[in-house]
Amino acid sequence: MSLPLHAVIMAGGSGTRFWPLSRARRPKQFLPIVGRKTMVEETVERLRPLIRAGRVYTIANADQTRTLRRLLPRVPAGNLLVEPAGRNTAPCLMLAMSRVFLRNPKAVVAALPADHLIRDAARFREKLEAAAEAALAGDHLITFGIPPTFPSTGYGYIHFEKERSIEAGGRVFYRVRAFKEKPPYDEALRFLAAGTFLWNSGIFLWRADVFARKLERHAPELYPFWTRMLKAAAKKSGKDMAAIFREIPAISIDYALMEKAEGVLMTEGDFGWSDVGAWSSLCDVWPRDGAGNAANGGLQALDARDCLVYNPKKLTALIGVKDLVVVDTADALLVCRKDHDQKVKDVVEALKKKGSLKYF
Repeated sequence: MSLPLHAVIMAGGSGTRFWPLSRARRPKQFLPIVGRKTMVEETVERLRPLIRAGRVYTIANADQTRTLRRLLPRVPAGNLLVEPAGRNTAPCLMLAMSRVFLRNPKAVVAALPADHLIRDAARFREKLEAAAEAALAGDHLITFGIPPTFPSTGYGYIHFEKERSIEAGGRVFYRVRAFKEKPPYDEALRFLAAGTFLWNSGIFLWRADVFARKLERHAPELYPFWTRMLKAAAKKSGKDMAAIFREIPAISIDYALMEKAEGVLMTEGDFGWSDVGAWSSLCDVWPRDGAGNAANGGLQALDARDCLVYNPKKLTALIGVKDLVVVDTADALLVCRKDHDQKVKDVVEALKKKGSLKYF
């Protein structure tokens, strides 16, 4: 491929919604939740052959980067970038972009999370290539919108203009009017009916020099940190980068840039996307029996339906229950209603307050 396409994979994060399987040293992206390989390994594999390993970067903390070095032996060690402190996605992407910018200011970069599921990898690569061509050709920031299948209150939305489309790489791109926060249910229903709102995938593409210009114009509070990062990256000074991270605001790339910038384009991400945001999301990934139960491990279900069980080393028997999540690990057992699984992260916070360090 002739396009100068690179990938930055955001591989940090604690993945507390997948407790007790996910822990601080082994968060969701390092677990084989949706297949035989870890989610970060699958993320890198689906980029091939579009992006060779030498153009793949990861960004995570020091402990996680040691794990990445083991999981991704083909990615050069110098591309496994360490963020000195967790400061949300804008600072971590700025750090990674400083490295890419110094290598090639005209490089096109796909920034994507390490822990998303994409069922149709071939379709994803086709769409990624078209988006890269659009990013290379103009002063654009590109994103993917996911066609909504229900009025979700857990996703952000992208409001786009259907009548003002452009074409690049044989694909249609729409101008983004606004990014919308996670809406209440009534508003989500309205978004679904309108036909001009798609879920925000959190996947972005841009040319490195365009990213820098957009920061300067639309995120002036962050731009001085960008210029400092370029100097620190050129000097390969971890000390200088750590000092920057002590001062830089903790803010997401959505808030800092995407929601404010002009020239944002969106194309439809019709490639079987899921953010795998909580245990219940695996009900649509793992095989289900006739009663809607999904399990990793042996399951005997009697008058039980629509449950999810993770217990790979033992048989689990369910009797007369419905809509439960059951997760058994060596030192902890989780049982909760499926519609309460977003609160699993609250259990982790409660354990932290109690000082139960061995459980997170």
